[in-house]
Amino acid sequence: QVQLVESGGGLVQAGGSLRLSCAASGSIFRLNAMGWYRQAPGKQRELVAIITSNGRTNYADSVKGRSTISTDNAKNTVDLQMNSLKPEDTAVYYCNLQIRSIVPGYPTEDYWGRGTQVTVSS
Repeated sequence: QVQLVESGGGLVQAGGSLRLSCAASGSIFRLNAMGWYRQAPGKQRELVAIITSNGRTNYADSVKGRSTISTDNAKNTVDLQMNSLKPEDTAVYYCNLQIRSIVPGYPTEDYWGRGTQVTVSS
């Protein structure tokens, strides 16, 4: 089993910055990627940023240029630095970890943290 624990959320004024951290523990083999998703009230969960095990990153257009995702594979942590925050960034942010299947072509196993609230005031 894999456990993910997020930290770093909170209340910040528009234009401010936050750094979210996620620590993974447990049986982590065949790591495919780690990332951050968010879900605002009444909306679907959406990708914020993801980083693969070989360092490739992908960002949602809404945060591109304002956010940086980084990981320490040795420590199994993934951080998300968010700058120039906007009220529309308000959401619960979830850490995600993907494990490749031992069977080629099969879907990844996804693990989720409990989430951390980010609130940006205008």
